[in-house]
Amino acid sequence: MSEQSKDGSQRPAEDRRESPRVPMRIRVRRENTSLPFDSREGNISLGGFAWFGAAMSVGTKVEARFTLPGSSEEIQVRGEVLHVGHGSRGTSAHVRYLDLPAETELLIARYLDDLELAESKGGNGA
Repeated sequence: MSEQSKDGSQRPAEDRRESPRVPMRIRVRRENTSLPFDSREGNISLGGFAWFGAAMSVGTKVEARFTLPGSSEEIQVRGEVLHVGHGSRGTSAHVRYLDLPAETELLIARYLDDLELAESKGGNGA
């Protein structure tokens, strides 16, 4: 999948990401069901999340839960499947957040910023 950039060139959709994707165990289920959550390996970013394994169809609304390392609070989010991929890790579902509360967005942003800061300090010998 690609999109046109401001200068008219084509670039992969993945290049649009403004925040890193961080590995995370995610519990996910179809929205508005009483089915149990499936626990999946995946990743989170500021714009959404993805998981590997059984995917749902594009357009499916989902509920997900995850706990950021160092926190005891479980974060609950809603999302919509935008893309289903097939790669070296098997099937993956890529989801954008829906109606993400500002406080939840801030928690995720702080976590991602803290990780980036820690990596930059570790990468230059400090």
